[in-house]
Amino acid sequence: MTKTKHSEITISDLLRGDIQLASPPTLFFELKKVTEDPTKTLNDAGEIIEKDPGLTARLLKIVNSAFYGFPAQISTISHAITLIGIKEVETLVLATLVIDKFSSLPGGMMSMRDFWSMSLRCALNAKELCNSHCQPESLDAIFVCGLLHDIGRLIFYRRIPALAREIGLQKAAGDKDELQIEHNLLGFDHFQTGAELAKLWNLPAIIETTIRHHCKPELAGQFQTEANIVKLAYRLSQQKIFDPDNFMIDSNFSAFTISELEAVTEKANTKFDEIFSIFYPSH
Repeated sequence: MTKTKHSEITISDLLRGDIQLASPPTLFFELKKVTEDPTKTLNDAGEIIEKDPGLTARLLKIVNSAFYGFPAQISTISHAITLIGIKEVETLVLATLVIDKFSSLPGGMMSMRDFWSMSLRCALNAKELCNSHCQPESLDAIFVCGLLHDIGRLIFYRRIPALAREIGLQKAAGDKDELQIEHNLLGFDHFQTGAELAKLWNLPAIIETTIRHHCKPELAGQFQTEANIVKLAYRLSQQKIFDPDNFMIDSNFSAFTISELEAVTEKANTKFDEIFSIFYPSH
């Protein structure tokens, strides 16, 4: 890792020696191990989740919310798995556990509530965009890709708060691009850092890749479409109400029309308040 005269820190340094960062969400990997074992059943997967009553209650709230819009009440995890699929349930488990894991970090200049609000809007927009433009196998993961795209910024605030504040101040001054500031001060940026965390946790390649290449989706290889979608979803999340007069569609997003983007934002907005209160309850 390249070092700079401003900092002797590497990404490995940020992720080493911090149990909260270094350890992945354990229950998620217990669940994944069960779902990948051909001798196990969906009931076995449900039992893993139900070991955590709080997580179970929140997952059932999500499944019964506007996020899915099922007409009848779903009262058990096994029923939820049957309806939405085990991969989708894995996604919800991971999203819920990561938000819990990172919601108590000291924010400094950043409000944790605001951070997760923006991230959840991005995730909802990404899921809506992916419905019509992704391969079916990407649908399960794209929500988490959107949710975690900026996770590296929280690592900065946890591990190097003084430098994180300096980055924020320089960005606010408007003299340089945020990533340029990060590279000048650290020698790397928060997207690279977030991708390395995803790699450390052994998360699916689509998550690591879309984080790493957020700014340059054309470098994302087989996940270029998904990286484009997350980048577009983030731009949409910066406008709570879509303003077509102030939204330029560049060549990366040529597959999307203004009317489609407006509809995506409206759908995400109708779900946001209820979903946010479940994913981020009374923090």
